[in-house]
Amino acid sequence: MEEAKMVTKSLFMSYSRNAPPALKDVTMDIRANSVTAFIGPSGCGKSTFLRCLNRMNDFVRDARITGRVLLDGMDIYSPEVDVTNLRRRVGMVFQRPNPFPFSIRENVAYGPKLLGARDESVIDEIVENSLRSAGLWEEARDRLNDMATSLSGGQQQRLCIARAIAVEPEVLLMDEPTSALDPIATARVEELVRELKRDYTVAIVTHNMQQAARVSDTTAFFLMGELVEYGPTDVIFTTPTDQRTEDYITGRFG
Repeated sequence: MEEAKMVTKSLFMSYSRNAPPALKDVTMDIRANSVTAFIGPSGCGKSTFLRCLNRMNDFVRDARITGRVLLDGMDIYSPEVDVTNLRRRVGMVFQRPNPFPFSIRENVAYGPKLLGARDESVIDEIVENSLRSAGLWEEARDRLNDMATSLSGGQQQRLCIARAIAVEPEVLLMDEPTSALDPIATARVEELVRELKRDYTVAIVTHNMQQAARVSDTTAFFLMGELVEYGPTDVIFTTPTDQRTEDYITGRFG
């Protein structure tokens, strides 16, 4: 078993001082070089938890967070942490494809250039390697100077994945990355997720339980801000220990 890449300890989060907790006492290990799926009904806290893992909730003005989130043993909420560098190490792919209004090449090159890459031959290599890793190189190699928005929805999402991995993150967070895609594009992204764990630690939020079963090694079930159950995906889906997990998986609610 791989060791934990990220660990949360007694994590609480609320969106304002007087709001009820969106997350309640969440303690979890996220294993290195594996895919961890977060499942649960809408509003259960899974996307909120995902956003805690690279401090995206910092953009919520009145958000209050207590507890610890560790990346290789480092508390990411420590005042000494460089948040820009943290988000390079812990990348994010959002629910809907959000390519920048640039060319395909410039979308992928954006992060490396921001980090100081100037040699065009180096940038070309990064672009190619990232697009290959995202399964998009063969489709995009002859149109790198086309606008990113000329790609299909599924291609745009894979471009966003390429853009995220171009800065060589260690963890890749994915918030329902296929919810806006058709079944064929969804299958491509799922195949990609399974491949990415060779090089990255992947955490994915999904409403699709079949998808969680297909792509993940470990599954966490959230309900009303609580982590109800967490374990190997095959165990969670076949012999869960908590009745609430079984009720959700079998469709009694959610």
